[in-house]
Amino acid sequence: MGASLSTPAAPTLKTEEVMNAPSQVCPTHQDHPQHVKTSLSECPMHQAASPAGRTHQDRAYEFVVKHIIDSTNMMPPSNQVPAPDQPFPLSLNRQESTIPQYGTDKNWVYPSEQIFWNAMLRKGWRWRDNGLCPEDITNIIKMHNQNNEQTWQEILKWEALHAHECPCGPSLKQFEGKAQQYSPRARLRHWMGYELPFDRHDWVVDRCGKEVRYVIDYYDGEINKDTYHFSNLDVRPALDSLGAVWDRMKVARWRWSS
Repeated sequence: MGASLSTPAAPTLKTEEVMNAPSQVCPTHQDHPQHVKTSLSECPMHQAASPAGRTHQDRAYEFVVKHIIDSTNMMPPSNQVPAPDQPFPLSLNRQESTIPQYGTDKNWVYPSEQIFWNAMLRKGWRWRDNGLCPEDITNIIKMHNQNNEQTWQEILKWEALHAHECPCGPSLKQFEGKAQQYSPRARLRHWMGYELPFDRHDWVVDRCGKEVRYVIDYYDGEINKDTYHFSNLDVRPALDSLGAVWDRMKVARWRWSS
């Protein structure tokens, strides 16, 4: 159930704009339930303050996080409604990924063109500044999906070191975009004269009951018109456990020796 591919990006689409687009709704999304309807008495914003003295704002925030924000990607429910000033219709179709979703027998589902558009608007993007056409959005979606498929394949290479621990294979539990939080390795590379990544994600993988966090730095690359790969990835386990440290030392030794 991999994502399908489409035509390459149109000339009117700048590389930096394409590169920045995935971070808006990336990497993958699935349909979310509608808001839970409650009466005034059920809503925490209309209940009496707790003995601990939490403020009205605190209780309202808890309600939003619990009922509206998806904790797996910290995103609000998928919005398939066209924006008021949208210049052309966009597809509502969503492609299924090859990335297993934790706790289910299903895979993660990528955003539709409409979801992607609305998410970019929510982040402050202004489409009039880019002169986009429908084909450009289609290309962005295909590149976004392919980028995440490539990320998962890199994670599977690391997870192959633990195939004996998890014969059923890992699944993706949670992910988070951290475009403005450069990893220590990215900063070190920058001090050495290399470019900073244009995006960063943290993916939490379930390894048959064990959580493993991966850090992914995305660097600018050449757009491949055949595969829709457009970035160079630096994928590795986060250094937050002895097991991750050992894995990275072992792989580093393999790379140097070969």
